[in-house]
Amino acid sequence: MSTDEAIYHVADVADICGVSKETVRRWDRAGKLNALREDETGYRYYSKAQLETIDEGRLFFGTAEAKPEKVLAKKDYKLIELFAGGGGLAIGLERNGFKSVLLNEIDKNACATLRYNRPDWNVVEGSIDKVDFSSYHNKVDVVTGGFPCQAFSYAGKKLGFEDTRGTMFFEFARCLKEVNPKVFMAENVRGLLRHDEGKTLQTMMRILDELGYRVFTPRVLKAIHHKVPQKRERLIIIGVRKDLDFKGDIDWPAPTGKIYTVADALKKGELFNSDVPDSVGQTYPDHKKKVMKLVPPGGYWRDLPLQIQKEYMLKSYYLGGGKTGMARRMSWNEPSLTLTTSPAQKQTERCHPDETRPFKTREYARIQTFPDEWEFQGAKTSIYKQIGNAVPVNLAEALGQTLLKLLNEID
Repeated sequence: MSTDEAIYHVADVADICGVSKETVRRWDRAGKLNALREDETGYRYYSKAQLETIDEGRLFFGTAEAKPEKVLAKKDYKLIELFAGGGGLAIGLERNGFKSVLLNEIDKNACATLRYNRPDWNVVEGSIDKVDFSSYHNKVDVVTGGFPCQAFSYAGKKLGFEDTRGTMFFEFARCLKEVNPKVFMAENVRGLLRHDEGKTLQTMMRILDELGYRVFTPRVLKAIHHKVPQKRERLIIIGVRKDLDFKGDIDWPAPTGKIYTVADALKKGELFNSDVPDSVGQTYPDHKKKVMKLVPPGGYWRDLPLQIQKEYMLKSYYLGGGKTGMARRMSWNEPSLTLTTSPAQKQTERCHPDETRPFKTREYARIQTFPDEWEFQGAKTSIYKQIGNAVPVNLAEALGQTLLKLLNEID
């Protein structure tokens, strides 16, 4: 995409509107969108003006930010967080007044980060299957966690609680069983919706129900709608204990109505009161740097000269799909693509808009809306991993409001 001309390809439009590329093509065929042009490979392009004619586009490019009244806790709510990582979810919930009584994480560097920034937090380092949560029975309001998604074996199984043993979901469910919190919140990748044709999520929902929880319909939240300058999506699953007899619905975070960009992340403005501080970061080898120098802001491998496209992409050049993450340079005036655990992976390139280098670690943290005072511990590769795997702090803060409203109504 060339941001000077504000031209968007199919994959961009899919990101902007929160739909699949096939949906964009279907809109084109139905006349909801009309391609501005088509290149020699059949790839279609659209203008910003065209996208602003549909509701999804207007929401993305809108500038009127809603300012809902902040909900305050009626009392101190206690929290256990599993798979805590580098602290993105914990910071967001802390901003809502939640008191963390235990955070479990297996990665030693992530634990060092949590302890360094919050010495008063009870950080339990080690594998979750070695942690006994029974001492917290009926003493905690919320259990949260982003468990890794693993498939279950269905052959000859009754798909009950014990059938998931050996998976991280089993440990999450075991914690619920031992702690008996009023509410739980699990977060995961969007792909869990269709993992094993949806059977994995169905099994999880059934087990959570059997454990005594009314589970609300899971929802995919787009981080760009919650003051995060990044096109990241997370699947959120929230449940409330059935015996609390809560009959209401859940109040999911409403989109703010304003989309923040890479410029908002790295420069002084509404999100941060200073330009991004310098930090360590990865670099490109010389041969890759020569290629990336040719990519314009907002562009990717298709913006390279044809011969260089073929040399850089190799066999991938002849395969289908847009492969829009390859040789991708970010743009100042758009949100970043979803950050991964490394900004220089060939399939998921995250190059700085102006300088020919990957995003540095502090830039990564800004895009995930970590405050500058939050200091990550460990080697450079570990810091990228901690940040890339985190729930964006501002999205976590918005989710904290949802949990507060739910607990306030219960109490």
